[in-house]
Amino acid sequence: MKVLIIGGTGHIGHNLVAMFLDDGCDVVVISSGRTKLAAGVDWDRATMVQAGYGSDGWADCLRQQEADVVVDILGRDAPGVYDAVKSNCRHFLLCGSIWMFGDPRSVPTPDEPQTPSPFEEYASRYVEMLALRASAAQDGIAFTAVMPPNICGPGKVPLDGMGGRSVDVHKAHQAGKPAPLPAPGNNLIGPCDGADVAQPFFLAAQNRDAGNGEIFNVGAAYALTAKQFIETYGQIYGVTIPIEWYGWPEYAESINPSIGANFHFSANMCPDISKARTLLGYEPKYTCEETMERAVGWMRNEGIL
Repeated sequence: MKVLIIGGTGHIGHNLVAMFLDDGCDVVVISSGRTKLAAGVDWDRATMVQAGYGSDGWADCLRQQEADVVVDILGRDAPGVYDAVKSNCRHFLLCGSIWMFGDPRSVPTPDEPQTPSPFEEYASRYVEMLALRASAAQDGIAFTAVMPPNICGPGKVPLDGMGGRSVDVHKAHQAGKPAPLPAPGNNLIGPCDGADVAQPFFLAAQNRDAGNGEIFNVGAAYALTAKQFIETYGQIYGVTIPIEWYGWPEYAESINPSIGANFHFSANMCPDISKARTLLGYEPKYTCEETMERAVGWMRNEGIL
């Protein structure tokens, strides 16, 4: 099986490359070349192609690979990628996000919208995703989408207590400085290891019929409350991180006004992964706490902290 992975050197991608290589697949990785190659992957066994997503000659570059499985992890122009590869592709796999489903109204979060997504980019990409699924069905091409929550683990600065990925905020956590939260701090946050996000792509490609036409939520087996999330960082850093409590209006208007950050502390990010378990045999390897600890360990090893 020849597999083309767009974004294969990234946080999710390098895990996926390793899985396909270990399975004996012919793997082509398309990357901008800006990302440092992760250790533990036999990159010499993969075909490395340097190309910027959407750059001049991008479509021709994709067509030349003639892969029967195409994984688009970046998803910035999935319709364009699909049009370029569909003449040879037998299975198109796309990475989305549970943020595409808006503010959940039940827990765990089902793999369909319950409210409109407040994020224009995610909302438009979800519309594209549904259109691509329909087009693939008409073209006789299998289609699978994977929807992760907060991606964590080695290789990427993890989500911090302000809803961003700031090294400075992590240094504040490390120093035991107070962390603000909206009371009562019981919304759910689901850090998910990049390896556990990669796994369902691999499983779906191995079992095309089971994954065909499906949109799969993935994530850890459970989520943490916002309060537990901060306490976990305290345990990892070996300090007590005091929590400063605020009412939601003050928190959202004055303390953490960016919706891209404060949404982590208003919506429940606890994906229902039962369909991926049933149809694909998906089973996350890491808990939320373990992937957070792995991410902090990576930051320490890289000299980031």
